[in-house]
Amino acid sequence: MPAALFGLVACLALAGGVGVIVSRRPVHSALALLIVLGSLAVDYLLLDAQFVAVLQVIIYAGAIVVLFVFVIMLLGARSGEGPKIGAMLPVPLAVLLGALFGAGLIAAVANAPRAWPPVAQGFGTVQQVGRALFSTFLLPFEAASLVLLIGLIGAVALGKRLPPIPPGPSPAVSREQVASGRAPR
Repeated sequence: MPAALFGLVACLALAGGVGVIVSRRPVHSALALLIVLGSLAVDYLLLDAQFVAVLQVIIYAGAIVVLFVFVIMLLGARSGEGPKIGAMLPVPLAVLLGALFGAGLIAAVANAPRAWPPVAQGFGTVQQVGRALFSTFLLPFEAASLVLLIGLIGAVALGKRLPPIPPGPSPAVSREQVASGRAPR
């Protein structure tokens, strides 16, 4: 039963991933991403990693998707806008990349071990994750927090509206000069 449920949830995650890519509306892509992240949380539960599953729901499915929706709203992305000219891959290149991906997938499945070794007792518990996080992985944990902070600052900077350019005789005034208050008067 767990293997069938794992396969069903994995197929749901793949369908959500395809939905993220092919959706023309940004909000629909964010909802498809929510399906992917929820499916991964169920997969973590099936792997007896309860702590990681809860983190997946709280951090990714909750906070990150909400942040994406806020960025979509701040940037005023029009819903239903079509693809830009030249934004898509040429068909022969897309077929080639798909064939390479399929060959890599077949090679990975063919070389996978037949029996996975059992996980250690307490795998995925709060205590074990906490010990690993604050000893072995302290530097990557702090680096990830800095990357998220930089992304948040970038989202706020992108969402900030510039003041309108005042009408006047000098058309050579740039938006940067107006935004910084250095525009000639």
